[in-house]
Amino acid sequence: LTAECCGYPISIFFIVVNEFCERFSYYGMRAVLVLYFRYFLLWDDDLATSIYHAFVALCYLTPILGAIIADSWLGKFKTIIYLSIVYAIGQVTMAISTIHDITDANRDGTPDNFTFHIALSMLGLILIALGTGGIKPCVAAFGGDQFQEHQSRQLNTFFSVFYLCINAGSLLSTLITPVLRAQECGIHTQQQCYPLAFGVPAVLMVISLVVFIAGSGMYVKTDPEGNIMWSVCKCIGFAIKNRFRHRSSSYPKREHWMDWANEKYDKLLIAQIKMVLKVLFLYIPLPMFWTLFDQKGSRWTLQATTMSGDFVSILISTVNPILILTLVPIMDRLIFPLIQKCGLNFSPLKRMTVGMLFAAMAFVSAALVQIEIDKTLPNFPSSSESQLKVVNTYSTTLNVTISPNEHLLIESFGVQLHTSKHTYSTISCMFVNDFSLIHGEQWCEFSRKFGFGASYTFLIPSTVFSDDCESITEVEDMKPNSVHMALQIPQYFLITTGEVMFSVTGLQFSYSQAPKNMKSVLQAGWLCTNAVGNIIVLIVAELGKLPKQWAEYLLFASLLVAVSIIFSIMAYFYTYIDPAEIEAQVRKEQGLEPEEMEKETLEMEEKDEDQKNEQGVKQTKI
Repeated sequence: LTAECCGYPISIFFIVVNEFCERFSYYGMRAVLVLYFRYFLLWDDDLATSIYHAFVALCYLTPILGAIIADSWLGKFKTIIYLSIVYAIGQVTMAISTIHDITDANRDGTPDNFTFHIALSMLGLILIALGTGGIKPCVAAFGGDQFQEHQSRQLNTFFSVFYLCINAGSLLSTLITPVLRAQECGIHTQQQCYPLAFGVPAVLMVISLVVFIAGSGMYVKTDPEGNIMWSVCKCIGFAIKNRFRHRSSSYPKREHWMDWANEKYDKLLIAQIKMVLKVLFLYIPLPMFWTLFDQKGSRWTLQATTMSGDFVSILISTVNPILILTLVPIMDRLIFPLIQKCGLNFSPLKRMTVGMLFAAMAFVSAALVQIEIDKTLPNFPSSSESQLKVVNTYSTTLNVTISPNEHLLIESFGVQLHTSKHTYSTISCMFVNDFSLIHGEQWCEFSRKFGFGASYTFLIPSTVFSDDCESITEVEDMKPNSVHMALQIPQYFLITTGEVMFSVTGLQFSYSQAPKNMKSVLQAGWLCTNAVGNIIVLIVAELGKLPKQWAEYLLFASLLVAVSIIFSIMAYFYTYIDPAEIEAQVRKEQGLEPEEMEKETLEMEEKDEDQKNEQGVKQTKI
């Protein structure tokens, strides 16, 4: 018997804390990842976006590997332990890769060996992807294993708390890690504190591992029972092979191509696979939704860096988890029941279609914001042009002629510079910046507040100390960002509404249309759609090369609208089924159960389906 507290197994408290810390670690690291690529490794927007989405895609492919390892070899407990160790090593490696002082031999604040930092960060990301993806299909299922049959109510509550921890970890981490990044730290030079921003998630992952191990003596540990996905793949492979062998017209046709597996596999398994394949066929257009959705962590983050906003820059990344926690109960308890009372048939597949359209509208909104941003950006010289800056420190206006026929009148700044050196530096502009000028025993101070994205030149004359820094002249080379980050809120609202209608409803629909023992197969298929969606972003970012970012946003929006139309047509011809009823019919045909037992089993399975559907509605992040 397992130890209990308030009717719950004590072991689940370790699992819940473990999940909170792990999700904090993952989403905290991801919140600043594209900024690390862009401003530490100095990659351009396209490369930063590509690597970011390649990482996310890998995170959604490795759960299949984790499920196979857990079900066929190590079991859930050992899989979580071993892959969490890999995960923690990856987070620590990633944090170390962000320490610029490691290779900053000349102490100028810039790493001298970017190859070292890139190699270390890529190794860290691969280990993180293996870890987070590998444990993803195991933790929730392992938590469910801790409950006994009479604890169905507590089991439902556990899943609610479990997914609440996922969102709480996401919300807090996306709020905290950007703040940590904005700090300045370093041994020799003070730079934006990426080591702290990545180090805290690494510490949380280590804590997650320690907490999980601490409860090892209380867990219910089940032995691996074989992986259903492997059985499904073998059955499908045999059906295809057998059909190819009997492709001659002399062989009679069969009702379904999976029926060619009848010679070797049980009819019940074949019937279950048929039901799963119907749902997986509907998954074909779904990657395009994730193509748009996951860009809120890449393209939208980079878009925010060209906007103004002070503290909004920190809070904007938390909009999605906040809206998730708000919209899920509103949709579930108010909007959907209200639509149903109005007599409208708002089926799950229709909800998913509308969710896609909301995501498309989000990208239209992002395109409109980008157009406004582009209006404020400076005009940089083209490949055939140069940009010239002339500072006149003479006492009067000078006429400057640039051959052959360019004439400029340069007004005097009224200061004289006997000697001059220039230095460019990037500084944080969230607060008023205080400057101190020191030369021997002479010194003076002055303060300035700068705008986001602006570039300034300070002209310091030889009389600077005699007038207490009053003679310093400030030149605005590049205007600050003037489009406020608050304009991104509508696109976040639209994409989150789309997520609730698409993702949560999609999981609910999928689980209701598949047999109980095939849930893991559908979970794998669902995660694969996410991975493929991120791969599409990677391809477009590397090959698309559209001249304007707003055009890329509109391209993605148009593609999703087209896909949603295709999906709506597929949904129109889809026939909803009752998996439990079909299974009972197959069992009856095979004489596996008496009729009375069949009815009882059907009722129990339908009840189980209802519980699973309720849990599916509560799931907000994977």
